[in-house]
Amino acid sequence: MPPALDGNDWWRRAVFYQLYPRSFQDSNNDGIGDLQGIISRLDYLAGHDDSLGVDAIWLSPTFPSPMKDFGYDVSDYRGVHPDFGDMAAMDRLVAECHRRGLRVLLDWVPNHTSDQHAWFLESRSSRSNPRRDWYIWRDARPDGTLPNNWRSVFGGPAWTFDEASGQYYLHSFLKEQPDLNWRNPEVVEAMHETLRFWLRKGIDGFRIDVMGMILKHPDLADNPLNPRWTPGSSEQKYLWTSNRNYPDVYEAVRGIRAVLDEFPGSMAVGEVFGTAEEIARYYGPPGTLDGLHLAFNFQFIHETGHVFTPWTAEAIQRIVANAEDATPGSALPCWAFGNHDRSRFISRNDHDGRGLERARAAAILLLTLRGVPFIYYGEEIGMADVDIPEARLQDPARFHTPGRDPERTPMQWDGSPTRGFSAAEPWLPYGPAAVNVAAQLHAPDSLLALYRRALRLRRQARALRQGSLRIIPSPGDVFAFERRMEGEPSATVLVNTAVHERNAALDSPGLVLLSSRTAREGERVGRDITLGPLEALVVGHG
Repeated sequence: MPPALDGNDWWRRAVFYQLYPRSFQDSNNDGIGDLQGIISRLDYLAGHDDSLGVDAIWLSPTFPSPMKDFGYDVSDYRGVHPDFGDMAAMDRLVAECHRRGLRVLLDWVPNHTSDQHAWFLESRSSRSNPRRDWYIWRDARPDGTLPNNWRSVFGGPAWTFDEASGQYYLHSFLKEQPDLNWRNPEVVEAMHETLRFWLRKGIDGFRIDVMGMILKHPDLADNPLNPRWTPGSSEQKYLWTSNRNYPDVYEAVRGIRAVLDEFPGSMAVGEVFGTAEEIARYYGPPGTLDGLHLAFNFQFIHETGHVFTPWTAEAIQRIVANAEDATPGSALPCWAFGNHDRSRFISRNDHDGRGLERARAAAILLLTLRGVPFIYYGEEIGMADVDIPEARLQDPARFHTPGRDPERTPMQWDGSPTRGFSAAEPWLPYGPAAVNVAAQLHAPDSLLALYRRALRLRRQARALRQGSLRIIPSPGDVFAFERRMEGEPSATVLVNTAVHERNAALDSPGLVLLSSRTAREGERVGRDITLGPLEALVVGHG
């Protein structure tokens, strides 16, 4: 059995796996995944030599919620939604994870609550209610227009008028998701206490939703027009300078870190957006690193706007180099190729029917880069977006943005009509039956087998897990880098993003430890090496 990661900095060496609880495993045949279902599948993730071999899981929101935004509208930060079970089930899940050496992260949503949360019900009850200032209320402008020009992430104005009290409240997402006022010290302390509640129960940390939006401009100033915007373009009309990555947010980050530091070994990773430099600020200054332990870099998914990043060596090198230059001190970049909000990797990169080949190369890249990787459930078996019939669509954002249902479909455990997920009609339709765990588990050339070998190599090779990274100049379609750690064998990683063979050079001969073309593993190579179309490989030296 792979050893569990120990020490307070366990997260620095960890590989995380994001679970979407509604879609992982249904235990009570209601068509919705739940906590007991997750428990029943933990051996797939960790606990013995045949497991996938991850170190921690992140659960998308499990709190009580009206499910207007599937849990990102929280009505109680200290409970479990009945769809998923109860607190006893959560306690069992944490205990069973810890027994297998798995750490557990919950999805904490500090920017907003549900409009059904007790705090908001009090806040909107009257202007004189003690909790009125727990949310962001404003009068209309003197000319009767909205308080400012801010837009909801889901489209439309970020303000809704409350007839009873005669004021507007701010909601950065759905109108059922009012924004908390993080400039109110009572709100800050109440939210900190929700963290302490779960940390006392043994939760190991949190993924923090839209971390960069919790502090806005104190005067709620209008956002400026984006000079690159034109009608019909993919650019946002306004630059969100007043309500995203506003400088005051970093003080709030330090406060959250101080709470986590009360519980040695706990950690947090933030959902943040922006350039590599903007992401880096969430770690704190290089000398202190008193901010988040990790901050997501989503640039392998999209660098700007809603345009997906192409699978090219030029784009990969730019993203990695920028992160390496910007990440402060001993902090680590945090990488992901997919999540519950974005089209799956294969679907984004399948314009020529070769998305699976690129996914094999991406697995090697993700698990050999310097930093902390996150795997999105089903990524390891090659799940792609599922075409959802109009009548089955669930996502509330589908009216304003590309719907997120296609990347949230149930995990496919086998090729049966139920995919091993549920005996009932699933909450979202299944994908093609051929893509499933059972079909790949013992197939040496499968994507799942490749992930397992890559994870095993990462555990065994300290240079891959903890070493430095140096980008190696390479031909235009090839991205190459070296991982090195003093006293340990080094490794060179090469990724050919072209659909044709490419030649590259190594500093020294070596042995192919891992390849997206399984048959090459174990091959001895000289200084000159030929990469197959869309191939990625790891060469060990010494």
